[in-house]
Parts: sequence; structure tokens; C-alpha cells
Amino acid sequence: MGQDQTKQQIEKGLQLYQSNQTEKALQVWMKVLEKSSDLVGRFRVLGCLVTAHSEMGRYKEMLKFAVVQIDTARELEDADFLLESYLNLARSNEKLCEFHKTVSYCKTCLGLPGTRAAAQLGGQVSLSMGNAFLGLSLFQKALESFEKALRYAHNNDDTMLECRVCCSLGSFYAQVKDYEKALFFPCKAAELVNDYGKGWSLKYRAMSQYHMAVAYRLLGHLGSAMECCEESMKIALQHGDRPLQALCLLCFADIHRSRGDLELSQLKLHCLSEGICRSKGLQRELRAHVVRFHECVEETELYCGLCGESIGEKNRRLQALPCSHIFHLRCLQNNGTRSCPNCRRSSMKPGFV
Repeated sequence: MGQDQTKQQIEKGLQLYQSNQTEKALQVWMKVLEKSSDLVGRFRVLGCLVTAHSEMGRYKEMLKFAVVQIDTARELEDADFLLESYLNLARSNEKLCEFHKTVSYCKTCLGLPGTRAAAQLGGQVSLSMGNAFLGLSLFQKALESFEKALRYAHNNDDTMLECRVCCSLGSFYAQVKDYEKALFFPCKAAELVNDYGKGWSLKYRAMSQYHMAVAYRLLGHLGSAMECCEESMKIALQHGDRPLQALCLLCFADIHRSRGDLELSQLKLHCLSEGICRSKGLQRELRAHVVRFHECVEETELYCGLCGESIGEKNRRLQALPCSHIFHLRCLQNNGTRSCPNCRRSSMKPGFV
């Protein structure tokens, strides 16, 4: 396969990938890798494979292709290609939580002699290094790296990089428990997506919404957290972004746990009040607290709003609606209504919880 045919096949794979036909795109790119004799083309297709496997959460495969790309860059004897391949190697190790290796490869990138790509990729190297320092809980070094990446973004008008740095800063401030800033930076990222992101991948919107959801939950704004997390999950499902799907599921769990903590405290309050009333012989107050106690128990128990059976006792497929009411999937299918049976909201579009 020659140079022109290699370019055509890489472009064909990109078109398939952008239309969410990921497996077909991978097949095209793997065929190029097997048959192409063009080293530059092979280097480019390896970059496509690294990115695709990263977004699918196949981090070991991502690392494998990054290592092959390093070897290809060495054959090409080009400093720009070498910088890009070391950056992909750093990112692969970052995804695998090999943070010390990530820092080492990032330092290798920064230590390479001056290249044309340095101005373009230097900010991404600093961002990856910051994420690694954050993983190692080296907060001062992480912040310094993020600030350096942000300067690269501003100096080069790279709003896409700025968006990614803002999301990482959201994670940073969430870990150091400055929840106002943990919300500010993802909100800034969301603004960048709205203002400049018309031609960007939807993953940037999904990232900003996820980090906003985390911050809102930490601030106790659970309704806003749920809205942002559902938006992020929607995009993650559309694009097959399994790592983001996993993060959203964890966020959903944290939101529901936060809601459940309030219900649990109500139960404890009524149990305590019942004991006090019983000890003092206050029968009417005792009866009221017993009734409220059982009401709380029923509220914390999940029931299907159609068949009335308890949810969670048997292995059955469930469906959550956007209003957060949960039913057995079969009950919804058999019911035939176009609104939620509990609250009568008109949309029956599936939720993501």
C-alpha cells in the first residue's frame, strides 16, 4: 500500500470513527498498519489507534500502539514525531495510573531539542504531567503544571487545551476541598465549549458536564448534579466512551447516596423520638412517630409504580425515566402509556440512571 492509498484509508477510518462506527474504523486502520509501507502513514495511523483505544478505555492496547509508534518515530529520525510519540506514551501510562512513568516520559518530551511541534504540544505535555502529579497527590507540582499548561493555551489561543486544563483544575480543587473553585473551572470549560466548540468532539462537553456534576454534588446541589451527570452520560453512551460512563455511574451512586443519607437521618430521628415518647408515656406522640417511621421505611424502599413489587429482590431489568422514577422494564413496555405513571411527566424517553 503506497502513500496516497494510505492517506485515503486513514481518512476513511476517521470518517467511520466520527460517525461512531468505531469497530469498522479500527478494522480499516489495522489493515493500513499491516499493508502500508509508508512510514509517515503508519505513524499517523498508530496515533489514530492510540486515541481510539484511549476513548474506549482499552488502555493496555493504547500502550501497545504507543510503544510501536515510538519505534516508528525512531525509524523516521524526526524530532517532531518523537515528541508526539513520547507524549502518547506518557498519556497511556497516565491512563494506567503509572504516574511515575508518566512524569518520566513527560520530562523526556520537555528535554527533547527544539522542535516545530513543541509550541503546539508543550501545553499537552504539561497537562499530562499535572494529571500525573495529581494522581500522586503532589498538589503543588500539579498546580504548577496546570498553570503552565494554561499559559500555553492562552499564548497559542488553544481553547481546546484550555477546556481540558479547566476540567483537570476542577478535579484538583475537588481533591483539596475548595468546592467553589471545583465548580468554577468546569463551568469555564462549559463556556468555552459553548463559545468555540462548534466543530469540537462532543467529548469536551461531556467532560465539562461530568466535572460540574461532581462539584455540584460536593456543594450539596443534588438536582443540578443529576442534570449535569445525565447530560454527560448521554454523550458517553452515544460515543461509546466507557471510561466516562464508569465515572458517571460512580457520580450517580454518590448523588443517590447523598440523598439516602438524609432519609437515613430522618429514620434515626424518628427512632430516637419514639424512644423518648415511650419512656414518658406520651401515647399520642408515640403513635405519630411510629406512623412516620414506617412512612420513612416505605420511602427508602424501592417499589415498581406499576406492579407494586419491591425492586431489588429479584434479578429483573429496570428502566429509569428522566424524572428519576424507576420501573420494571417489562411493566413499562406492557403499560403502553406515554407519560410517567407516577408523576405524569410527558416524556417517556429513557433516562440514564
